[in-house]
Amino acid sequence: MFKKIAIMGRHEDPRVSEPMTVLADYLAQAGIEVLAAEDMSLAIAATRIPESELADAADLIIAIGGDGAMLYAGQLARRGDLPLLGINRGRLGFLADVTPEEMLDSVGHVLAGEFTTDKRLVLEARLERPDEPDTTALALNDVVLQRRETGRMLDFVTRVSGRFVNTHAGDGLVIATPTGSTAYSLSCGGPIIEPRLDAVVVVPVAPHTLSDRPIVIPADLGIELRLLERENTRAEIMADGHSMGEIRPQDRLLVAASETRLTLLHPPGYDFFGILRSKLHWGHDSRKRDLPPEDA
Repeated sequence: MFKKIAIMGRHEDPRVSEPMTVLADYLAQAGIEVLAAEDMSLAIAATRIPESELADAADLIIAIGGDGAMLYAGQLARRGDLPLLGINRGRLGFLADVTPEEMLDSVGHVLAGEFTTDKRLVLEARLERPDEPDTTALALNDVVLQRRETGRMLDFVTRVSGRFVNTHAGDGLVIATPTGSTAYSLSCGGPIIEPRLDAVVVVPVAPHTLSDRPIVIPADLGIELRLLERENTRAEIMADGHSMGEIRPQDRLLVAASETRLTLLHPPGYDFFGILRSKLHWGHDSRKRDLPPEDA
């Protein structure tokens, strides 16, 4: 099924390079052609090609690292519409859900065709400027309006399907997919959305009024955002942590569900709620901890 597999990750990190070397040897012994970026300095048995060509040459990408590595690999995977498997060597690992201890067993299951596919929603953002070409970007996690080089809050307007929603005052706004609902959106008070839902969450960042709350909407409804004129304020748009540039009052940001979806592979036993329990420490009673001595 998978004859050519690309391996990616921050190989300079020993936590990544060690399992990457083990995995490359395992795949080679299984008769799989291993592909890697030509500028990777790690000495593994792999066919080296330009990173930009990995998506066209591979049948599967395996990313080793944290969710940041998965987001980076996902940018390549979307170009060729090929599946992505993640080995977690980061901190949280909502996307890279296979542990290093399970790596070889999990990859063995995938090579044997024992896996489930998970199509993840991707956002398409377009920043329209009246005097410049449009800037576009895809985001698996989120599109964010944030303050830039200023301590002053922002005033901005949101519309959904052309209908006025609200005039906001605060530090910004997060527009997140179900995948991104466990990232920046969660830290801003947004809800966790089960990945199979075709929905988007819109979350104000540090709103000036307590009534400005997160809202979940169908993914097929387009979102429009405009910045209002306010003295000494600047703002920019970020897509999965990468800047799309500054947004000004005369500009318009449009965010909608992309026709592109990212395909994740999960070996047997994948449990989204189990991952939540593990990563968010649900069920752990913080009151059951050792107390300091009375004379401390």
